[in-house]
Amino acid sequence: MRAIKAVKLLFCSCLLLFASILVLADEDVTSTLIIGGSKIDVTIEAGKLKLSQAELLRWVQSAAEAIATYYGRYPVPELNNDWMLTHEMVHLSFPSMADKHHWIEEGIAVYVEPIARIQAKQMTAEKMWADLVRDMPKGLPQEGDQGLDHTRSWGRTYWGGALFCFVADVEIRRQTQNKKGLQDALRGILDAGGDIRHDWALADALKAGDQAVGVTVLTELYAKWKDNPVAVDLPAMWKQLGIESSGKTIRLAQDAPLAAVRRAITSADSSKQSPAATSLPPSAVFAGRAVAPPRIRN
Repeated sequence: MRAIKAVKLLFCSCLLLFASILVLADEDVTSTLIIGGSKIDVTIEAGKLKLSQAELLRWVQSAAEAIATYYGRYPVPELNNDWMLTHEMVHLSFPSMADKHHWIEEGIAVYVEPIARIQAKQMTAEKMWADLVRDMPKGLPQEGDQGLDHTRSWGRTYWGGALFCFVADVEIRRQTQNKKGLQDALRGILDAGGDIRHDWALADALKAGDQAVGVTVLTELYAKWKDNPVAVDLPAMWKQLGIESSGKTIRLAQDAPLAAVRRAITSADSSKQSPAATSLPPSAVFAGRAVAPPRIRN
């Protein structure tokens, strides 16, 4: 199980930024962010810093806003740990799994992070798809692979898990005529109480996700992939989605068979946003002073 279970929950989130991020801070400074209905206290320890305290705070704020946008709220109201990257914050939004299911935790984080950043207007869809075309093959099974539950390599844990999420996302959208996607399934799991504070069986989490979208894609895909090295024809999927690669650049074709699915994966549907999410970005308090929201960078 993830080490987070040993952490005692407090009134608010405490994210510690250490001197390794190493402008000079004479003393520790604690600032407060209100993100997606949750209060996050950010403590920046004294020492030499490569970035200013304001820049570091905006960095944490940017990550938290991306997660709150994707899930409709910040996943947990209170936590005492140093979950300051977008990837790590995604982990808060899924229940703690047994060790053999570590791939689903890391896979969701790898897949969701860029989508959350796109929906929060911190990243472009072109950048995400270019990165996936480059990196997703790392998740394909290699010789000797025995399925996701039994193969512990780095590629299969992180990118194999991300590949599972990607295929599931596309298939959910196929079966629901693009009305639902993996985002809806993950929100359903979170709304059912499945956050990192709780230990769940993977089968229960996937069932909750399937119930949220009205199709059994997650459960069925897991049954096929857990004990077997299932290969995925990624070039064919890119073509169907209208992702045309040329060296390090890509072109997104708008007339591809699944172009609408590709657009829906990264779009933020305002009808799905909760009141907490639609109020983003919030103001923040930094050492007693208001700090403007982070600048959007494409």
